[in-house]
Formats: sequence, structure tokens, C-alpha cells
Amino acid sequence: MAQLACAADPRFEVSRIEGSSALSYTILTIEKLTARGIGPLSFLIGADAFKDIRSWYRWKDVVASVEFIVVTRPGAVWETPPGAVVHELAGLQLPESSSDIRTQLTRGDSAVPVPESVLRYIREHGLYAL
Repeated sequence: MAQLACAADPRFEVSRIEGSSALSYTILTIEKLTARGIGPLSFLIGADAFKDIRSWYRWKDVVASVEFIVVTRPGAVWETPPGAVVHELAGLQLPESSSDIRTQLTRGDSAVPVPESVLRYIREHGLYAL
């Protein structure tokens, strides 16, 4: 789906660093990137996901390894974990989170803000269906 979403814009390239369908944790991806000499790393994340960072696998290592760019929405509430470097990106017109979009898709709503090619893929593969 990432390839489909990025296909129309040459500024984006989909990474294959994770390379498998196995469960992947953020810290493991960060470690793979830094082992290849890629960095420093910034992690772009929505405030809704960032507020739960302390529940992530090895979250303290994640916090120590990257700087966060937290995309906020009106009314978003989150706290900066100890040691985290956070840059807030406010004012984007992104009223829905990825969680909201998945919920809409689960309900069968197809009026979601994703590229048509991605929506077609979701339908063809029966993703997010009840």
C-alpha cells in the first residue's frame, strides 16, 4: 500500500529495510538503519500515536535513538517522555488520524482520504473488514 500511495509522487521512495512480513518493532528498524550508517534519524508521528509511546517495545531505546516530529491536531494531548527530543508540527489540515481511517474502513465507509489505488487494494484484499 505504501508503494501505491507513493507511486504518483517522485519525492517519495518506499524503503524495503524491514524486508519481511514478520512482526517488526520500531527499534529494530532504527537499529537496521543506523547499522547501515543512515542517520541522524527523525521520526514523523501523529500525536495520537505518540501519546502511547511508553507502551512500545523498548521505547526508551527508541526515544534515545531519534528526534520526533509530532504532528498535532486541535485538542491533541500528549506528554514528552523523559529524554525525548520533540519538534511539534502544528497547523496541518489533517483532521483524521490513521486510526480514524481504519475505523471508517472497518465500518465499510469508502469516503476516506487515501489514494484511489490504495482504496482499491484494500477492497481487493478484504482488509479492515469486519
